[in-house]
Amino acid sequence: MFMNKKTKLASAGAVIAAVCATTAWSSSHREAPGITAMPKVDATDFYMFRSYETGKEDTVTFIANYQPLQAPYGGPNYFTMDSDAVYEIHVDNDGDAMEDITFQFQFKNTLANEGKGIALAVGDQMVAIPLRQAGMIAMGDTAAQNEFESYTVRKIDGDRRSGFASSSLLSKTGGGTTFNKPIDNIGNKTIADYDAYADSFISETTIPGCEAPGRVFVGQREEAFAVNLGEVFDLVNLVPIQGADNATYPQYNAADPFGPGIVQDRENDDLIGEFNVTSLAIEVPISCLTGEGNGVIGAWTTASLPQARLLDPSPTYEGTDQNGGAYVQVARLSAPLVNEVVIGLPDKDLFNAAEPTQDGALAAYVTNPTLPELVELLFGGVAGLPAELAPNNFPRNDLVAAFLTGFEGFNQQATVTGSEMMRLNTAVPPTPLADQHVFGLVAEDLAGFPNGRRPADDTVDIALRVVMGRLCHDVPLGQELSGDETAEDNVNLGLCDPEDAPVGTGAFTDGAPILPTELRASFPYLNTPLAGSPN
Repeated sequence: MFMNKKTKLASAGAVIAAVCATTAWSSSHREAPGITAMPKVDATDFYMFRSYETGKEDTVTFIANYQPLQAPYGGPNYFTMDSDAVYEIHVDNDGDAMEDITFQFQFKNTLANEGKGIALAVGDQMVAIPLRQAGMIAMGDTAAQNEFESYTVRKIDGDRRSGFASSSLLSKTGGGTTFNKPIDNIGNKTIADYDAYADSFISETTIPGCEAPGRVFVGQREEAFAVNLGEVFDLVNLVPIQGADNATYPQYNAADPFGPGIVQDRENDDLIGEFNVTSLAIEVPISCLTGEGNGVIGAWTTASLPQARLLDPSPTYEGTDQNGGAYVQVARLSAPLVNEVVIGLPDKDLFNAAEPTQDGALAAYVTNPTLPELVELLFGGVAGLPAELAPNNFPRNDLVAAFLTGFEGFNQQATVTGSEMMRLNTAVPPTPLADQHVFGLVAEDLAGFPNGRRPADDTVDIALRVVMGRLCHDVPLGQELSGDETAEDNVNLGLCDPEDAPVGTGAFTDGAPILPTELRASFPYLNTPLAGSPN
């Protein structure tokens, strides 16, 4: 339970429920009206972190997840990527909010038998089968595979469009510029050992202009984003403040748990163990990313489609439409939750189409956020609650730092351009998986969110706490940020006054936990996708 300086909250559960009742705390699943019509290019999560696989600590891993809520049994076509789209990961290494490096992924889908597909003799006719497979598939044995997916990765320096002419394709170590994507995890009768099968598609790659090699993998993975979707969408059918301890998830324990609050339990999670995503993962040496900047990089992912699309009245496997014109950006994602709970409904599709340099036009959503005001409008002074619930520091410099600039002296670039992108101080060493804290930076784990984002960072709980003013109060980072082990550890970041955030120390949570050790400790870090069968 938490305290106002003046008034004890008689019903902490009520105010926390109010906070969540006006939000949709998913990461980026169907987050804007326009993208719901284009699930193949819907970005779901973006991760960027110093690689914590043993021996790979001098690299950064980027993971861009697309196609949300993939039911493992979603056959018979499963989840190929859009061959008309370009999927991109952009890196700004000098702080001007413009891409200095882009890794562009483009896909191609083909049928077996020179594009005719596998056919069976039925009577006196050879008839194409309706499935993606005609038998078992294993490493090196694709004779029964009916559909194949491949991709290229292009490194573009400077502007992603004007720099295309001088760009170069990444190549496999040993030769070739085409990478193969594993077929989705149809089930264990089709692919008996999916772990080993999928890992065989991890490729070491030569990156143009980079002395050291990287690695790349594109394929289906299990969701790693912990969130209690169903209850939250149902007008928050829970009390989302930390309740009794659960020994399985000790990092969530509160010093003063709220009795009626929610207990951390995997049963509260609607994604992990239920759905898959498609991951575009690339590992890049730090020395190839930082350029002449101060070692802090910003990054984001986008997907773009040709501007014109005409449906073909006589579609074939090769195409159901005709496309042309310049690429138009239709999806954009870096820090989680921004388009969901920060950007207003009229501008969600505009945000997806915008570049970071254009974010000033939407800055009011961060400096003067509506979510806390809605909470206060509905619940201020009700049931013994204080009249003021929303933080009152305007502009919200705490949210500006978290979303638009990074934190001065830590993960802020030498040139500061207000823009929404994930920022990572590449000088901070990675935390081994077993030692990671799900609350990242504010739990004294400097390698965690919002200093980049790792798969096990609980961004839902962190974001809940930040939006209601957690950064206005002392954080235990004095020793870490100063490098002085004798310094006072609890310090105020100077972003806002604690008096302006009356409920800022609340242990906000949706009750959907994650353990870092539940995930892989090696590239591509997300777990093997759930099998469609048996289920």
